[in-house]
Amino acid sequence: MNNQHLSPAFPGRAPWGTANKLRAWQQGAMDKYIETQPRDFLAVATPGAGKTTFALTLASWLLHHHVVQQVTVVAPTEHLKKQWAEAAARLGIKLDPEYSAGPLSREYHGVAVTYAGVGVRPMLHRNRVEQRKTLVILDEIHHAGDSRSWGEACQEAFEPATRRLALTGTPFRSDTNPIPFVTYEEGNDGIRRSSADYTYGYGNALADGVVRPVIFMSYSGNMRWRTKAGDEIAARLGEPMTKDAVSQAWRTALDPRGEWMPNVLRAADQRLTEVRKSIPDAGALVIASDQEQARAYAKLIREITGHKATLVLSDDTGASKRIDDFSHSDDRWMVAVRMVSEGVDVPRLAVGVYATTISTPLFFAQAVGRFVRSRRRGETASVFLPTVPMLLGFANEMEVERDHVLDKPKKDSEDDPYAESEKEMDEANKEQDEDTGEQEQFSFEALESDAVFDRVLYNSAEFGMQAHAGSEEEQDYLGIPGLLEPDQVQMLLQKRQARQIAHSKKRPAEEADLLELPAERRPVVTHKELLELRKQLNTLVSAYVHQSGKPHGVIHNELRRVCGGPPSAEATAGQIRERIKKVQEWATRMR
Repeated sequence: MNNQHLSPAFPGRAPWGTANKLRAWQQGAMDKYIETQPRDFLAVATPGAGKTTFALTLASWLLHHHVVQQVTVVAPTEHLKKQWAEAAARLGIKLDPEYSAGPLSREYHGVAVTYAGVGVRPMLHRNRVEQRKTLVILDEIHHAGDSRSWGEACQEAFEPATRRLALTGTPFRSDTNPIPFVTYEEGNDGIRRSSADYTYGYGNALADGVVRPVIFMSYSGNMRWRTKAGDEIAARLGEPMTKDAVSQAWRTALDPRGEWMPNVLRAADQRLTEVRKSIPDAGALVIASDQEQARAYAKLIREITGHKATLVLSDDTGASKRIDDFSHSDDRWMVAVRMVSEGVDVPRLAVGVYATTISTPLFFAQAVGRFVRSRRRGETASVFLPTVPMLLGFANEMEVERDHVLDKPKKDSEDDPYAESEKEMDEANKEQDEDTGEQEQFSFEALESDAVFDRVLYNSAEFGMQAHAGSEEEQDYLGIPGLLEPDQVQMLLQKRQARQIAHSKKRPAEEADLLELPAERRPVVTHKELLELRKQLNTLVSAYVHQSGKPHGVIHNELRRVCGGPPSAEATAGQIRERIKKVQEWATRMR
């Protein structure tokens, strides 16, 4: 691998000379590539791990060794296209991010384009690839499956390429469109899954100090809304309810006119102040559902903090400049609609507010990926989110590596994590098609909301008892230092929780207006899971009736007396689980 004998004229020499500065995973992926020299290579690396550096170092090596003569980078957005060109220039590779047609100026080593751009003119890119040996870098390649036309255009444009390097931080999609140039292998269950040539997951990156640990701050609260049918409904975020009710309660929480959003933004801003004590330029980002809400959130931030927020509404040139300006400033807040969820690199972002109702694992992982890029040891990231079962599930599974599943499982949809979202799409389409004029008399309307600090999720564990927004208990969690080693975070959270429990024991019971139980004793479950738990309890009680000879009612009352809490129809999942444990204990004793 010594490159001393190589001509110093080629710009690839400088970056290749810095190969020993690569992170261990980047070097490992390089070694594997150079050893196998494949035509197609899929590298899966967690957001923030440094995929761009790996790809450009490899490009430099391939140019340098005349394996290829030019490079084409395909990125998801206009902003990312420019970001690639800037990163490449630092390694001596000149890419034209403004290329649209015709011959390329001699000073360039290649072009940076978007998937949409390839979709419009696939033959233009095919001709370029056929004329000279080309390396095509497909950044966040799952986008090539976004629309059939993009996938087909990529296939048509880059099928003749000499080498293709596919990169992604999240190699899974909620549909089953095959992604071009990705190998799928059939498992023992007969299901084809994407097969990566090199994988570097969040768990590994965390252990290596390449990414930051993420502390999730989850908020519940009471929501009230009016449905399309004109009914008024009230519910508490995090309590088991039907899917429709969850999504309506979630929308109510995110409504900028309620109390939930201002309270959560205030808490996130306090967290940012704490983090800035040790990371002076730390920034915060709100990911909004649409432009109207984004504007409203920016206005709230101005009112709460006295500082103006940078507003990014679309993927245009102006937006790109605003992100750049924010990235190089030490302004506190940015509000964006969707686009900053992926690949946009603002390493100083350390606090996030997930204020969108998008609930796919792909989007969530990409969104959280904006906050995890580590610049020095000990930096932590904090993400604020509503207590919604699905989101808490994603937060607890940060370290799970997934592949893109091409076939739907043959079994019941229970085992298919994507069946639900497919069903939701069908339902949504059906509702739109079947709405009659009568139903449209009312549209969904958020009426009121409040916010309650609910729990902290960290490293697949949950901490904290509920606390009012603005209370000392909430401040206790918001005030965790911004520079900590991963095991220190865990220790501190355990201490905070112990302190909260001790305080609560000293308070008279009548003062407790919130559920005073630590998070692990009040699991957030779906409506369906709660029904399953009740069914399990009733089955165990019935079995114990035969064993003990006592009637059902007596056993249920006895369980309530011993474990505390309301009748099982109103009991929380945590309370039902305690009763299940207790009745199992009794049954074992009687044997």
